[in-house]
Amino acid sequence: MEGTNPVNKKLAAALSGGAVLVLALTGCSSDDGNDKLDSWAKQVCDGVQPQAKKIEAANAAIQKQTSDNSTPEEVQKTDAKAFQDMSDAYKAMGSTVQKAGAPDVEDGEKKQKDAVAELNGLSSSYASLRKQVEALDTDDQAKFADGLKDIATELDKLSKSGSDALKTLEEGEVGQAMARQPSCKSATASATAS
Repeated sequence: MEGTNPVNKKLAAALSGGAVLVLALTGCSSDDGNDKLDSWAKQVCDGVQPQAKKIEAANAAIQKQTSDNSTPEEVQKTDAKAFQDMSDAYKAMGSTVQKAGAPDVEDGEKKQKDAVAELNGLSSSYASLRKQVEALDTDDQAKFADGLKDIATELDKLSKSGSDALKTLEEGEVGQAMARQPSCKSATASATAS
């Protein structure tokens, strides 16, 4: 099973980079707060936290599968499910931010729209990775390993890009309001731990 193992490790490394992207939800200042903004932040954080956990679990599943001496079929099945879970989670995050409406800050509407578009884009990218992994030939170890290599490259690109709009959404007062939410604190802690 040596053929795919180093590639799987690469896949796992690329994924853990993506986990950090899950939520750059940080912010550590405590000011008096803005009730409207706090309410918005609570709604977003409460909706996002279970999704962050889902993404974390999908990452863990792939990493576990890569540390075992798994067959290509097992790797394919695990990765396909994990990518689907991530796709669903990012889509749900997009819906949460959409439902919450624009935060009560300057350019709030634009920031919200950009973040929703980004989250939906991530959802589509992971759905596409699922299709790619399902299409790999598990009978031919070398071809399978090559296919995984391509997927790891895509994942790597995905983890490096894609969080700009989220970072913009979480700047300034919005980030501070989110930092005050217990559900955001735990989402951040678990997202950065992986």
